[in-house]
Formats: sequence, structure tokens, C-alpha cells
Amino acid sequence: MDENEIIDVSSNESENGSEGDTDGKRKFFEPIVQGVVDALGGYEDNIYRMGDQVNGCLKDLKKLWRKDETDDDRTVARIFWKTRVLPNDLVPILLATAGQGLVEDKRAIACADLMTAMTWPIDLAEELKELDDQFDSKADYTELLQSHLHYKAAILKPGVLEALFGIVLPPLTKGPQERTERDGQIVNVVLHLVRNLAFIKDLPANTFLSADHAQFSSMQSKLIRMLSDSHILQLVLTIAANSDNDPLFDSWNTIVLEIIYLSLRGVQPSSLSMDQSKRPADDLHRLLAQEERSKRQSSRQAPTRHSRFGTTIAVKLNPNRKQAQANTDTNADASGALDLSSSKKSQTFVIHRQEGITGETGALWDKSKRQKAWKGHKVDELASYETHSIEAMKVLQTFASDFLEECFNSFLSILLKDIRSEKAKITEKDNLRLLYVTKWFLDFFLSRRAFASKAKGTKSTDTNEDLDAQKYGFGLVAEVLERPWIIWVLKRMREAVDEKPKAWTELQAGIECLTQLLLLIDSMSSVDISDPTLSEAAEVLQQQLIYSGEVLDVTFDSLQTYKEGTQSLAYLNSSVYMAHALLKMLERWTKGKGKDEVYVRKKKTGKERKKKGDEEVPEEEEPQQQDDDDVVHETMFTFEAFEMKFAHADITHTLLVYLSRYKDFTDSEQMRRVVSLLHRQAVRAKAEGLFFKVSTLNLFKTIIADKKSFPPDQPHKDLVNLINYILRQFFKALEQEPFLAVEAFFPKNRGNWKQYSSWEPPPKGGQSKSVEDIRFPQEVQVKKGYSWSEQVGITIASLVEAGQTELVLWTQEILQTAKAERERIIEEVDKKGGDDSDEDVDDTNTQSKLLGPSVDAQAKLTDYLIPYLSDEHADAATKNSNLKLLFRLAKCYILDEDADELEWYVPAAILPAELHSIITVITQFLETPFDLEGKKASQLMSKKSRRRRRVKAPESDADEDEDEPRQRKKKEKKKKEEVQYKSAQFIEDSDAEYGNIDSFLELEKKRREKTESAAAALGEGRSGAMKSTGTKKRRRKAGDKGKSGTGKKKRKGAEDAVEIAPADNSESSSEDESETHSRTDDAERVAKGGTAEATIEKPRPRPRPKPKAPPLDDSMVQSFSLSQADGEDQAEGGFPPTKAGSRKKGRLIISDEDE
Repeated sequence: MDENEIIDVSSNESENGSEGDTDGKRKFFEPIVQGVVDALGGYEDNIYRMGDQVNGCLKDLKKLWRKDETDDDRTVARIFWKTRVLPNDLVPILLATAGQGLVEDKRAIACADLMTAMTWPIDLAEELKELDDQFDSKADYTELLQSHLHYKAAILKPGVLEALFGIVLPPLTKGPQERTERDGQIVNVVLHLVRNLAFIKDLPANTFLSADHAQFSSMQSKLIRMLSDSHILQLVLTIAANSDNDPLFDSWNTIVLEIIYLSLRGVQPSSLSMDQSKRPADDLHRLLAQEERSKRQSSRQAPTRHSRFGTTIAVKLNPNRKQAQANTDTNADASGALDLSSSKKSQTFVIHRQEGITGETGALWDKSKRQKAWKGHKVDELASYETHSIEAMKVLQTFASDFLEECFNSFLSILLKDIRSEKAKITEKDNLRLLYVTKWFLDFFLSRRAFASKAKGTKSTDTNEDLDAQKYGFGLVAEVLERPWIIWVLKRMREAVDEKPKAWTELQAGIECLTQLLLLIDSMSSVDISDPTLSEAAEVLQQQLIYSGEVLDVTFDSLQTYKEGTQSLAYLNSSVYMAHALLKMLERWTKGKGKDEVYVRKKKTGKERKKKGDEEVPEEEEPQQQDDDDVVHETMFTFEAFEMKFAHADITHTLLVYLSRYKDFTDSEQMRRVVSLLHRQAVRAKAEGLFFKVSTLNLFKTIIADKKSFPPDQPHKDLVNLINYILRQFFKALEQEPFLAVEAFFPKNRGNWKQYSSWEPPPKGGQSKSVEDIRFPQEVQVKKGYSWSEQVGITIASLVEAGQTELVLWTQEILQTAKAERERIIEEVDKKGGDDSDEDVDDTNTQSKLLGPSVDAQAKLTDYLIPYLSDEHADAATKNSNLKLLFRLAKCYILDEDADELEWYVPAAILPAELHSIITVITQFLETPFDLEGKKASQLMSKKSRRRRRVKAPESDADEDEDEPRQRKKKEKKKKEEVQYKSAQFIEDSDAEYGNIDSFLELEKKRREKTESAAAALGEGRSGAMKSTGTKKRRRKAGDKGKSGTGKKKRKGAEDAVEIAPADNSESSSEDESETHSRTDDAERVAKGGTAEATIEKPRPRPRPKPKAPPLDDSMVQSFSLSQADGEDQAEGGFPPTKAGSRKKGRLIISDEDE
């Protein structure tokens, strides 16, 4: 085919055809694709002969393939599958070129590119989400998934993977300077092809189907063997190790991570740690034991050989109840009704099942009922397990061992650095894959170590020290014990919980990773380890995990928030496993601690502290004071209190859901874990009342009925003993409280279980106290008598002595970056809006140098947060005492003292001129070190006292939850009192009540009687309390003071002064006043009641309202204070004092305008 004959598939005709239906697209593209495929070549005498224009045809096929990018139905992919272009043409062309040594042939590279595109993974869940309900209702992906299986089988033919490996070798043999961009793309394409093959899942094994189905169900094992034979697995290990720190290898670490994840998917780590030659015998014993257990279960319910004679069993309800006498009533109708009721009481049911002889009648009746449809459990991608051949398992065992010994630490550190740097190649699923791979290799390491220890113990008397020297040391997995790794895992778990909807699969991977981390730390702290360094490291890790409290919260929340149908069964199993491992580790650790106090940082429930970036920076660092904002609130940790926290109704429900699947347990360890957690609730925490529910008792009844079929191991015996104990406690509580029979139908949440349990409330904790913060090394300071610049010189000298000059240079770079950024902002703001003439620019620069930046420019400045470009910088800024002192001397401050990783910032108040002087001082002392007069820099420095933290005595979390509303109310009350106290200087009278309440009630009684008599005199429909005229208040003129006996209140802001006339003691005037005054003024009513008990009213002076005026100057403020003083003197000297029987009411309120 000539180049002129190459079909242009981007014509308008193809576009018009793509707009039609699927059949139209297929009819349009089929002849085009078929013509290009025919031009590739064909077989002649069983030898494939390539066409003249193979390279151009391969390019046309790639152009045709790109048409599916906008086609949801993938029409071109279906045509490619129909023509069988991959097995019939692409594979033979690859074998004829790269398979014969022509590894740099363009035709071979084009074939590899097309194979990668045609085997690209189909994410069925995402594809179905993107389909349109109306136009894509008939979309079918079965044909595409079947084509991938055939493609995988074709590529696994002998020689194909070797040819692909040959294509990769030439780019890898080149040096970094000789490589081109195309070389990296070639390796990238082949690695993605290997990823695609590993992604294609096998069909489920079924011995009753065809031979082709059997072949498609074992291709993954064949792929693993051929990857090892073609040395591709060794290439993967080389890229993962990257011992030369090649940047090209770093760009492939994510695809290598996915290949490792897909290769190990479905493989249990414990199965690879054992001897693979003994695996068939172990599998046979396991299957025989499972078959024997199922036979024993079925034999208990199977009918005997005499069942052919039939079985008829009569079941009578209430057999002990006496028959009612029918002759108690002579009335025929009544006797008939009595006979009917008595017949119902003695009704007999007939069962034709032999199981009724030994079984329970109620269970047989339930079988005849209409069964409710069972909702299937959710299974995620981390819960599937696959069975490989012995040869494939041996290959994976060797691959896992080599990866663990050579690549694990370096590969994890590089990947974690890329993730924290947020590089573009990192996707969300890479986080999940990294968590899973880390969890898998930790499990493999612990299983291999336990298997090797067991083998050494049976063969000889070697110790664990010899075991560590033989490639089983903890240094192989040292990366996961670093602080950044643990912080990242917890961060990913928090983000998975915060997502909408929640990422349960990633959360499960994080839980499994933390579980293996806890088991690793527990193994390091075991008594079998004689290395004191490992024991000390395990002690520090346990202390940090417990102090942060986040692992404890994750363990509790994972069990508490489980809901059937929302999370998978694998998630439930992981949550139970983590809780069991954590409690076991904590129990052992607290026993080793003895009486030493352990504290846990308390979570912040209120608003976090505001950043103080806008405040002025002090000249010198002031000593930290004991303030609420500067202390870390903690609570003393005790294992008993944390164990009591698990006595929760939701956790009990989760454990019972897990226990109800006891027939599906494949390992006795699963039963051991759940029984251990239930025992901690019922016995250790004395919370047996949580199990006093009808559904729980019904589950216990089912388990007791099946106990004869349990295997004779200790976990199942412990389960039966625990159930018997709970049942004894239930019937004992039922005797003491018969109403428990009704309460058993209701949930036992909100502490309702406590009244039916042997639990006793713990004594109240003591007062809070403060302890030292021991998370970080103790900080240092320069001894007294040195100036600021000398302190900087001594600090720099101490860093240079420790070989940490790069930290000084890093500090200098930070200050220079902050200075340059602020100079740019100042220059932009100060020059904005001015003329562009040179004279104005010179004037602006001169003014900025002499007077500093303008106010607008200073307002634009923000705090400069110091970035950490490496883990070494982050650790130094958190733990290096000398560097922290240099930061403080350079006017840098910590963003949050309570953070696990300290973050520093340069405040906005530090201007570029001051930063320039600091940089100059640092540069001077780097060039000319400070004269220490023959001493060391450490001799001129002293340690500072540690920060103090406020902690509370140990108390149960349940009590803490109950005390939270009480503490909140106390804070609100304290805040309200503070506001009232601050406004007390503006209050002359208070609302407090004084006097005898009896006199007040007597007066009210008389007033009600008077109102009732007035209403009776007015007649029906009239009220004695209603006034004869309207109640609209009119503004009083200046000369109307004598019209009323008392003065009325003036609106706020009025210009006239308000005077209070003395009260009239006459009875008539008091009665009139009681009708005209407001009924809410209790003090005036008591003063004007006219009774013997009434007290003399105190006239209430009111200050003169001030008219609105412009802002006050100093003279006006002084006159205002003098007028207030005069008013106070008048109040003290001009009126009689208040007696005990009166009530003072009225306050002076000064509005913002008056102020």
C-alpha cells in the first residue's frame, strides 16, 4: 500500500458516521479497519509475512483506536476484537522483529504501543457511572472484558514477553546524558503493558466447565512465572531499588507500585512465609478437616435409615395447663364459646419431620415460614483471595523476599516524598496501593520471622540474635517506624473519613496498616528481644502513639461506626483485628510501666486558637506564662479507663454481628479475637448488661445449640464459657428485677445497661495539675550577659561545631526569600498610582529608604510560613534545639506549639530592613566565627525549663462525655459574668430583689381583689384592669411637671432632664398611681401599696442625657468624667438610703452615640 493510499479517517464522513447509531458507526469503520488489518500481512507456509507498508498500517490502526476516546460504546475496539488483529498480526510482527533481535525496530515498538492501548484496564464501575440512562441503556461490556482475556492469553505465548524485555534494554543501557525523551517513553509503554496484563483478572475456577475456561482461570499464575523467566520482575526490583538515584527511575515508581500491588493481590502473606513444598499437604489437611466438620454438622440433623417408615410427631401447646371445665355455665352459647377457647388452648400441631424428635419445635416451624430475602454482604477489592500454582507461589516468595531485603525502605521513602510533594503523577489510588503494599510486606515480614523462629526453635538452640543476623532484622522495615510515615498514614485515614461519601476501602487499608504496625512494635518490645536499642525504640513509639491518642480514637471509631451493608466484611474483620492487637499491646505495656504515670493529649473540642500574626513582635522573647492558651490539656491514661471505653452499645452490636458469622470463620484466631473483646466487655468492664437483649440471647441460644459441632480448640471453649457466664448473670438480674424481661426488648444505649450490671461508678478524679512537655528535646538559650548579635554568633558556632552548617545556610535562605517577597510587595504598592517618570521613581525609593514602607504596603504584608523541602529540615525544625534557638533569634515564631510537627513563620511585622540586618549578622558570623575564647559553644549555653501542660486525673471517657455539657455551661457562665463585671462601671442600680416576699404577695392579693370588684361593678364584657382612655404616651412639656404625682420615664436620647418626684403616702393617690403605672415595676407597687408593711420609696436619680456631639477631644473627656463624678456625689448625698424592704430597678445605658 502506497502512502497516497493511506485512508484519512479524520474526514467529515467519519464524523457524520459517528453521530449516528452504533450500527451506523460499525458499518462505517468495519471496512476501513479490515482493509488496514489485511495490509499488515499474513501467514505463508506457517510463516508470517509482513506487508510492504507495515509501519504505516500500524500508525493507521493507532489513529483508528483514538476514535474511541469520544465513543462510549468503543466501536473500534469491538471491530479490533472481531478481526483478531492482536493474536493474528501484532504478536507475529513482534516476534518477527524484536523476537529475532531487532529490538530497536519501529515496527516492534509500534506493536507494543498498540498492545498497551488494546489491553488498557476497563474500570467497570467508573464506566457505568458515566453512561447515560437514555442513550447508553443497552451498553454491554461483556465482549470487551472477554477480549482482554484472549489478549492476555495471546501475549503469554512463548517468546512475547522476552521480546518486550528486549525492547526495554537499549534505552536502559544508555547513560542519563545520552537518553532522549523517546527512550523514557518506550520503557514507560512496556511497563504499562505489564501493568495491564496483571490487572486482567482470571475467571473463577470451575472443574465442570470447558478446558478453555480452565485455561482462563489460571493465567495469572502463568503470567507470574513468565515475568520471572523473562527477567521483567528483576527489572521491577531494579527500578524500585534505584540505588543510583536515577531521576528517570523515580518517574516510574508509581507504575512499579501498581505492578507490585496487582501481582500480590489476593495472595495471603502467611502462605508465602511457609515452605512451599509442604503446602499441598497442608492444604489437604485443611480441606479434610473442613469436610469432616461439615459432615459432623449434617449428621446431627440428618434422618436415620428408618425414615422410610415416616415420622409423625404431635406437638401440644401449654401441656401443663388444665383443661377448662365446660359445665361451668348452663348457657349453651356461653358453653360453646368456652369449648372453643379451651380447644384453642389444647390445640395440637403435627410435624412430619424426624428432626422434631431431638430438635427444637420452634426452629422447625420457622423453616416452614416464608423466608426473607437475604441481603448479600459487600465485598471490596482488598478482600479477594486467589489461588496460584506452586511454581507461581515460589516465584512470588522469592520476589517478596528480595523486595523486602533490598528495596522496601528506599522505595517507601521515595514514594512518600513524592506524595508529600504532591507531584502530578500521584493519583488518589496510589495512596490506597501504597497502604496495601506496606501492610502486605509488614505482614509478610512478621510471618516470615515467626516461621523462621519456630523452625530455629525446633532444630537447634539458636537465639533470636542469630535470627536477626540472618536477614530477619527489624532494620528491613525501619522506614515504617519513622515519624513522617505514621503521620502520613493517620492523615490519609482522616481524609478518608472526611470525604463525602467516605472512602471505606482506603480507611480499611489504613486500619490494616496500623494493625501491622502495632504488631511490629509489640514484637520489638517482647521479652525475646535482647537488644536494648530495639526495646528502647519500641518504648518511645508506644509512648508517642498513646500520647497522640489518634490511634486510640481510630480503633474505637472503626468499631463504633460499623453498619451492615455500608462497610464490607473485610472492613469488619480489620476493625476487630486492630482492636484486639491494640488492647493486647496496651495491656502488656501498662504492666511493664508499673506505677509510672502516662498521659494522653485531649482533643480540642472548641475553636482553635487564632493566629497572632498581626501583633507586634517583641524585642526579646518573654518567658512563657501559665495561661490557658499556652498549655496542652491532657488526661492521665490508664488501661482500665480505656478498656472501660469499649463498654459501648454500638461496639457490642458490631462484635455480635461479627460473632454471628462464626460458621464462616476459616481460622481459630478470628474466634479468639472476638471472644477476647467480648470478655473485656462482659467480665473486665463488668458490662454484662449490654448483652441483655432478645436478639443477643437468641444468638447465644443458636451458638449453644451448635456447640457440639465446634472444633476442639480453646477459643471455642472460651466462647461457650463466656456465654454461660452472661446467661447466669442475666437470670440472676432477672430475679432481682423482673421488669428486665420487658427491658430486654429495648436497646441498652445511653448507659441503660449499668443498672443491670455489676458495674460500679468509679470515684471522682482529683484536681488538674501541670506536667512537663517531654515530646521534644529540651530547648537551650544563651547565658546572660550577651547582646543579641553575640547570641546569634554563639548559636551559629554551636551548629557549626555539630557539623550542621547547612542548617545555618538554610536559615539564611529562608530570611532572604521572605525579604525578597516583602520588598516586591512594598515596591508594587508604593509605586502603584504614581507617575512613571524617573524622578518620581527616585523620590519613591528615597522615601521608602528613609521613612520605610507606607501604611498600605505594611497592610499587604502577610506571615511567611517556612516551607520544609525535606524530612531532614522538618525534623531539625522540630527537634534540633540549636536551630530552634537560631529561629527565635531571627524573629521566627511557632504557629502551633501543640502540633506533632512544628511549623515556623516570619511575622508580617518584621520589615525587610530588619530582615536585612539579621541576614548581615548571620553572614558575618559565617565568614568570621564568634570568638569563644577557647571554650566550646555549648559551654556558653544553658537549657531552658520545659513547657508545662495541664493534665487531669484519669477518668472514664463516658464520664468525660457526660461532663462536656457541664463544662460548656461553666464556660458560658464565666464569660457572662465577665461581661457583666466589665459593664458594672456603667450601672448605678441593679436588678437584685430585696425585701420580704410575704408583703409583696399580700399586696398582689389585695390588688387582684380590687380588680375583680371593679370588673363586677362595670358589668359583663368589661375588665377591671382596662383603662378608660388610651395608653398612648405623650411627650411632656417643660412646664407639665405638676400634672402627675410621679415623673414618667423618658426615651433614651431625649434632650430634657428627667426628675423623679417623691412618692405620695396617701391611699387615694397610691390607688390612682397603681392604675396608671406599668404592672411590671414591682418596686413602685410595693412602695405605693398603702399598707403598714410598705417601705418608703427611694427616688432614683438619673443622669442627664447628653446630646449628640462630634468625637470627643481631651477637654471634653475630662468634662464628661467630671459630670459623672458630680452625678455620683449627688446620688450619694441628695437622697435617702434604700431600706431592706424596697427593690431597686433601673439602669443607665449609654449608647454608642452617647459615648
